[in-house]
Amino acid sequence: MTDKPKTRLAAVELDATIGPGPSPEAEHERRVAIYDLVEENSFTLLSQPEGPYRLKLSTADGRLIFDVLNEREERLTLIGLSMSPFRRIVKDYFMICESYYEAIRTATPSQIETIDMARRGLHNEGSELLKERLNGKVEVDFDTARRLFTLVCVLHWRG
Repeated sequence: MTDKPKTRLAAVELDATIGPGPSPEAEHERRVAIYDLVEENSFTLLSQPEGPYRLKLSTADGRLIFDVLNEREERLTLIGLSMSPFRRIVKDYFMICESYYEAIRTATPSQIETIDMARRGLHNEGSELLKERLNGKVEVDFDTARRLFTLVCVLHWRG
């Protein structure tokens, strides 16, 4: 067994005070994103010691809060990002996800594929925006940004 790199998230937690997700699909997305994120990620604080890190994600006053801790649960940094740049993408992403879940029940495979391509495109756009907004504070790879964007959507959905 190989050791995991230190430039990574060892744990991810969402603010529990906002309650459960609006649907079983949303809760499933949250669980999968957290599991996948902890299993494989690249996350480096640019101005702090190496990890591994613990991340607590929450929202407050229209901001996305990244509370980054060390393994002893000592705060290394608190990063607040305005949610404003994400609002349109998240709104569009929710709409396309609703269409996708409905299509799974009723549409043809080609219709489902078309909606899924649009859904992935919006997800990629949100992931790139998140990487850009974290630039200079945290370095993440694209897959990590994708999983984090899923959690941003879950927080927005639940909040």
